[in-house]
Amino acid sequence: MKNLNLADKLRKKYHKAPYVSDFKDLLVRSATKYENRYAFRLKDSVGSIYGITYRQLKEDVFSLGTALLHLQLQNQKIAVIGKNSYSWVISYLAASIVGIVVPIDKELHVDDISNFLNLSDAQAVLGDDHHIKLLTENKDKIKNKNTIYINFNSEKDTSDYKSLSLLKSFGAEQIEEGNHSFEQIQINPDEMHILLFTSGTTGNAKGVCLSHKNICSNIMSTYGIVKVKRNDQVLSVLPIHHTYECTLGCLLVLYSGACISYCEGLRYINQNIQEFKPTIFLCVPLLLEKMYKKIETTVAKSLPKYEKEGTHIIDNIPFPLSLIVKTKVRNSLGGRIRAFIVGAAPLNPSYVNSYKKLGMKALQGYGLTECSPLVAGNNDFYIKSDSVGLPIPNVEYKIDHPNDAGEGEIIVKGPNVMLGYYQNEEETNKVLKDGWFHTGDLGKIDQDGWLYITGRCKTVIVTKNGKNIYPEELEQYLNESPLISESLVTGLNDKEADDTYVNAQIFPNIDAIKEYLKVSVPQKAEIRAVIADIVASINKRLPNYKHIKSFKIKDSEFEKTTTQKIKRYGKNVNVQDIDQDQNS
Repeated sequence: MKNLNLADKLRKKYHKAPYVSDFKDLLVRSATKYENRYAFRLKDSVGSIYGITYRQLKEDVFSLGTALLHLQLQNQKIAVIGKNSYSWVISYLAASIVGIVVPIDKELHVDDISNFLNLSDAQAVLGDDHHIKLLTENKDKIKNKNTIYINFNSEKDTSDYKSLSLLKSFGAEQIEEGNHSFEQIQINPDEMHILLFTSGTTGNAKGVCLSHKNICSNIMSTYGIVKVKRNDQVLSVLPIHHTYECTLGCLLVLYSGACISYCEGLRYINQNIQEFKPTIFLCVPLLLEKMYKKIETTVAKSLPKYEKEGTHIIDNIPFPLSLIVKTKVRNSLGGRIRAFIVGAAPLNPSYVNSYKKLGMKALQGYGLTECSPLVAGNNDFYIKSDSVGLPIPNVEYKIDHPNDAGEGEIIVKGPNVMLGYYQNEEETNKVLKDGWFHTGDLGKIDQDGWLYITGRCKTVIVTKNGKNIYPEELEQYLNESPLISESLVTGLNDKEADDTYVNAQIFPNIDAIKEYLKVSVPQKAEIRAVIADIVASINKRLPNYKHIKSFKIKDSEFEKTTTQKIKRYGKNVNVQDIDQDQNS
C-alpha cells in the first residue's frame, strides 16, 4: 500500500463545506441559517457600536440590486470604490449579481481610476463621498458621459450623483409592491461577474476575469482547511478591493455565519481590537511583525533580564511567569484571537513559532488574484512555519520543469483559476496552458507536499507588507518625459529597514536636456537635478509605497534583447553600480 504524504492525509480530514453555487445562493443560505445573528458590528458617527443581522444584509443587497436593475444595469460593468465599509460590501454583492463588478483601488490617482472606468466601460460607479465627488469633478476624463454615480454617504440625490440610501429605499418599496426581478436573476456561475485590475495604468493593466464559481469554490475550499465558526469575529484591516481580503476576510466570513467589523485606520488598530475583540485577524507579515515587536518592547520594559540578543524575549521567560505574560499579551490583543491568517508576502518563521507559544496560530498561505486567490495554506490540521502550506481542497499545484534542486515555476489547476485576462487573449494564452495556470512564481515542493516560495520570475516587486509594485507602470511614467530616453525600475533590498524599495536606472535624453537647459554641454549635477525633478513630480502622483526612492543615471543605453526589449536581468541590474546615496 502506498504511503500517504501529509497532502494526501489532509484530504481525508477536510471540514465539510456546504455547497453554494453563487453569491446570491450564499447570501440566501446565510440569511436563512443565521437570520438574526450579526453579520456586521459597526460604529456609528458618535462611536457607538451597532449590529446588522444576516436578514438585514440580505434585504439591503436585494433592495439595492432591485434599484440597479431599475437603472438598466443588468449585465453591465459596475465599479465599486472606497474604504472598507458595509456600503462597499452590499454594493459589491449587488453589482456582482446584477452585472459585472469592477472593484477599484481607492489609493489610485484620479487619472488611473478614470483609466480603469474607461477600459472596463463601466456604466456606473458606487463609491464613498470622497471618490464620487472626485470623479464627478473630473468627468472630462471619463469617456462614458452617461455614467451613473452613486454616493455611499449622501442622504439625497444631486445633479451629479444618486444617494445609495435612497436607492435602497426605492428598491425596498419595489420589492414590497411585488417586484421580484432581482430574486429571479439566473446566474451562470461559469460566466465573468468580477473584473479585477492588477496594475495602476491602462498601458500595463491586466484585467483578471473571475466567475462566481471561481470565488465560491475558493470559499468552500478554504473553509475545508480553516473552519471559520459562527461565533468568530473578524476585524477587517486590509483593502477590501483585493481578492485576499474580499474572498477570505469578507465572503468566507459571511458564508460561515461569523461577524465582520472594520478597522478605522492603522492608528486606531489597538483601540479597535479592544472594542471588537476579534478571534480571527487577516494581515500581511509586516503588520504581524510590528504587533509582535511592540509586544516585545512592552515585555522587555517589565522583564529586562530575559532579553537575549538574537532571540524573542517571550521565548526566554520561564514557567509559571510565562503564563502571566501570555495572558497579559492575549488581553492586549482583545483576549480572543485564535488565529492570524497571513498572506501577500513571506512571513519570518520565527514569528509563527512565537505566536504559537502565546496560544495563537499564524497561518501563512499562498495565493494570487488569478486564483481567487488561495492556492495553498497552513491549516487547522498541519502547520509548518517555513512553508506557505499544503494544497487547499480541489486545487492542484506542481513544479514546471524543476531544476536539480527541485525548483521551478509553480503551476496551478482548479476551479478557482481565472477565466482569463480581460480582452487580452495573448497574455491569457501565455499563462493558461493545458488547464494549468503558470503563476510566474518560483518554488519547490517537499516529499510531504509542502510548498515553498523561493523567488519570483515575474517582474513584480513585492514589499514586506505585501504591496505589489509593477515596474512597467513606473517606467511608463518616467518614459513619458521627453528628457528621458530609457528607464529600468527594480526593487532593491534595504538591509537596515529589512524591506524592499524602488530604484530606477535612467538613461537621459542628453539632446533634449541641452535644449531644456539652454546649454551646449550640461554638467552631471545639472542632469541629476533635472531627473530628480521628474522623479519628484512622478512620486507626487503615486501612493507612498510606489515612490521611486533612489535612482542612477546611466551614460549608455541598456542592454537589449534581439527584439529590442530592455533585459531586466544580467548587466542591466548591477546593484554595485547603484549609488544609493543619490535619493530622489
